[in-house]
Amino acid sequence: MIGYRDLLLRLSIWFLLTADLSLANIVIGVSLALLLPKFGARSYAAPDIFKDWLQILWKIVVAVPKAYFEAFEMILHPHEQEEITLEPSESHRTPGLIFLDIFLVTFTPKTIVVRRHADGQNEVHWVKRRRRP
Repeated sequence: MIGYRDLLLRLSIWFLLTADLSLANIVIGVSLALLLPKFGARSYAAPDIFKDWLQILWKIVVAVPKAYFEAFEMILHPHEQEEITLEPSESHRTPGLIFLDIFLVTFTPKTIVVRRHADGQNEVHWVKRRRRP
């Protein structure tokens, strides 16, 4: 059985994705929230998780203006070069923090995570401006 926090998180994500609060959608959301398996083991220390969540929340605050800046930059100056790099990420993270790490990279217009490797590295596709010689 899942806890009420997990149930509320799953339902809130469901309602944000569907944007529908009809009775049928609520029944479907509750059913899915109860049927989905519990993700990850809860073997992480609480202070470490709290610190990691604070760091991720700060990165989100910084990523929003960066995304707008990159979007306007791509509109004004064409980006014609592409590059794929391996970016290291934190190893001992909960599935939620791994998702937010990947989301933050993908949120900005110039980058997208193509693949996550088993060793914790993310394969990131970058769009870059051509440098003048």
